[in-house]
Amino acid sequence: MEEKLIVALEIGSSKIKGAIGEVEPTGALTVKAIEEEKLTDSVRYGLIRNVAEVAEAITTVIKRLEAREPDRTITGVYLSVGGRSLMSQVVDVDRRLPDEMEITGALIEDITREALQQPLEDRKVVDVTPREFRVDNAPVSRPVGTYGHHLQAKLNIISLRNQIWRNLNHVVKERLGLRINDFFVRQIAEADLVLLTDEKRLGCALVDFGAETTTISIYKHGVLQYLATLPMGSRNITRDITALNHLEERAEELKITGGNAQPLADQSAPGAAFSGGARDYADINNYVSARAGEIIANIAARIKAAGFSAELLPAGIVIVGRGARLTNFNQRLQTETGMKVRAGVPGAKVRINDSRITPSDAVDVISILAAAAAAPEQCMPLNVSEPVFVAESAPVIMPEPEKPAAEPRKPAPAPAAPSQPYTPRPAQPQPAQPQPVQKPVQERHEQPQPPVQPATQPAHKPAPEPADEPRKQGFGSRLWGKFTQRVADLLSEPADDDEDADE
Repeated sequence: MEEKLIVALEIGSSKIKGAIGEVEPTGALTVKAIEEEKLTDSVRYGLIRNVAEVAEAITTVIKRLEAREPDRTITGVYLSVGGRSLMSQVVDVDRRLPDEMEITGALIEDITREALQQPLEDRKVVDVTPREFRVDNAPVSRPVGTYGHHLQAKLNIISLRNQIWRNLNHVVKERLGLRINDFFVRQIAEADLVLLTDEKRLGCALVDFGAETTTISIYKHGVLQYLATLPMGSRNITRDITALNHLEERAEELKITGGNAQPLADQSAPGAAFSGGARDYADINNYVSARAGEIIANIAARIKAAGFSAELLPAGIVIVGRGARLTNFNQRLQTETGMKVRAGVPGAKVRINDSRITPSDAVDVISILAAAAAAPEQCMPLNVSEPVFVAESAPVIMPEPEKPAAEPRKPAPAPAAPSQPYTPRPAQPQPAQPQPVQKPVQERHEQPQPPVQPATQPAHKPAPEPADEPRKQGFGSRLWGKFTQRVADLLSEPADDDEDADE
């Protein structure tokens, strides 16, 4: 079995990111290329607002990725989903069995399907994860294989607004004609990529500090316990700085090069002057530290509202996202929450082929590749269509046998008779009898035409469309199958502790 090339797309508020990964038959993933294109106000809080601009930016990224693999064309992608409306909801399912019996994977799948029947107004379910299972009122982490007559389950139903998914589908599938192989909740994919198994079991919080949103995911006993999204991110800091008469692009530069999340001890100390006679760093950091403090206070409040504390999350906070690169942000987060903080990076399971890629900056799109690598579908097939068209056009050479048809035209010399002076010769139109000779010529022209019609029939490429149609309609049921199977797998296989040995 040969390697498969998979492609991931991350449509964020500040940029579009695309990545190519190569999955070996063993399941090992190598990141081959990452490209990105900046956006301004085309996507807000995860929702695509300007379809044309986003489609153009995705096209640019796709062309750059295809330039890295000249013999291949991107036909399908794996999508990342998220945004301000992303949230988890706990659903309880209680099942009393007729007699003491073994808990099977099929029973877990049935319970998951029942949880998915819960009505959600104007929201789309994008994932389901287990939270707690009890057999005969005793908590169990792996219920499959246990015996009992009473099963209680708590599941996290993760959803977002319907409009976010509709717009994604419209741009990627309908406007650009790319097949959506699957989609993944970015924060869950990131947790699977950067969190250690021991951290999930002890208890930790994953903070995804993005441009316009900050998402907090809390893990305990190896499973997701809580997920919520704050409508604030690093771009809020940038826009605060624009109040000092800077364009947003310049404000972003100033935030990165001189911004400090810690409040300055001596605000009166002179700072380095900005070009153009603007204010000094002390003024800038008044804005930076104030907004950073607000974001940190909200992160701490969400952890507390979920019923957790530093004592219950001894593995601390793992932070990802470019917002976390703000100077001293992680140090201040650690001080104000009383929890240790570390930056999340891809583990040893992922190889990176391009030295220009900074792993900590690309966790978002790499995590989608890693999630897709579990059951990859080819996204970049080899270009083999051209030789087929050459073979089909060959029969068109057939018209050459028409040349013998020119010989019957020899009766045409008859028109030389008009050179005689007799005027009565208008009867000469009657030698128009040579015209029957032209009829066979027309018939011959019609004979080659049938082979030309088959040549147009391949253009009957609507034929793939029907094949694609069932996929379009069956996408929802396919996802339900994925959700139920995922939950059953998580609850039947023992935790793999060896995967962290390389860390």
